[in-house]
Amino acid sequence: MDIYTIIFLALAVFIFLRLRSVLGQRTGNERPPFDRTARNALGAQDKNVVTMPGKVIDQAPLAPTTEPAPPSDRWKDLTEPGTALAQGLDAIVEKDSTFDPRHFLSGARGAYEMIVLAFANGDRRALRDLLSSEVFESFDAAIKEREKNERKTETRFVSIDKAELVGAELRDRTGQLTVRFVSQMISATRDKAGNIVDGSADTVADITDIWTFARDITSRDPNWKLVGTGSAN
Repeated sequence: MDIYTIIFLALAVFIFLRLRSVLGQRTGNERPPFDRTARNALGAQDKNVVTMPGKVIDQAPLAPTTEPAPPSDRWKDLTEPGTALAQGLDAIVEKDSTFDPRHFLSGARGAYEMIVLAFANGDRRALRDLLSSEVFESFDAAIKEREKNERKTETRFVSIDKAELVGAELRDRTGQLTVRFVSQMISATRDKAGNIVDGSADTVADITDIWTFARDITSRDPNWKLVGTGSAN
């Protein structure tokens, strides 16, 4: 062997001996052996263990993916900051932290359709659960007048194109939300002979209604009731 081969062999032996001496030492800072049984028993109590279907992942706590929206952006898809609507929503949320206006609008769309159809069909039972006593009396009077004249109303929704909040207010313990509904529907009223005396059985009408719903914010009852109606047509 030449001199270079001997030098490389000597270096290799030296490096091997140094690595062996380092790897064989314990500093006292090593992590304990992973115990799957103990980790599973801890479950949610150990915030560093995330349970997934079929496996356990040991990881550092995750930072929130999104920060809470600042007050100025809280209603950005509903209204502009500083408006009366934004201030009204803030007042309601301050009294009821569970209130979600987007969830409310989803329910309001369904209530709008139910109320319109229940009124057309003279369904007082359905209306009583959805209306305040004052509004129910008004609707009931209109139904009685229709029944007195032996008339029937046929109403069919084509679409509900929009449901948007246009007002929000907190009066003492009562929250009030005003919604503007834009819809298309077909409606006709017939006399006892079947002749159309109002509306049309074929024409689609564009309807804009402005309704106000109210609820006692301190009550456990989560239901909002219709307390006022208006029309922009």
